[in-house]
Amino acid sequence: MLALIQRVREAKVVVAGRTVGEIGAGLLVLLCAERGDGEAQADKLLAKLLKLRIFSDEAGKMNRSVQDVAGGLLLVSQFTLAADTSGGNRPSFTNAAPPEEGRRLYEWFVVQARAAHAVVQTGEFGADMQVHLVNDGPVTIPLVVRPGL
Repeated sequence: MLALIQRVREAKVVVAGRTVGEIGAGLLVLLCAERGDGEAQADKLLAKLLKLRIFSDEAGKMNRSVQDVAGGLLLVSQFTLAADTSGGNRPSFTNAAPPEEGRRLYEWFVVQARAAHAVVQTGEFGADMQVHLVNDGPVTIPLVVRPGL
C-alpha cells in the first residue's frame, strides 16, 4: 500500500459542493492499494502512520506522533499514487488494485483507523473530490508497505 502523508493545520474534502470530511490539525493521508495488497499491508501502514513522529515537541523537534498530539486523520483514497510514468508521458495505473479491491482495502483501513484513533474523517471512495489543506511546515512524507516487506 502507498500513502502520502501531509501534516496539516486543517484539511477538508468536498464532493459536489458539500464537505464530506474535515479535520483541524493532524494528518491528511492520501491512500492507495496496489495489486497484491491485503489487510496485512493496511495494518502495517496504519501502525506506522499512527506512530510516525512528525509533530513538534516543546524543543521544536519532530518527536510526537498524531496520537501524542491528539490530531485528526483525514483518509482520502487516491489510486493515482500508483501511477507508472516509465512508458511515456501518459501515466498507467495498472499497478493500482482493481476498484472493488481498492474499495475493500480502503474501507478496511478506515475501520481499523477508527478503532485505533479518536478523530478519523474520510473522503468518498471513487468520487470526484476537491481536497483543501493548509500544509503545516510543509511536511509531506511518502509511506510504502509492500507484500513481503
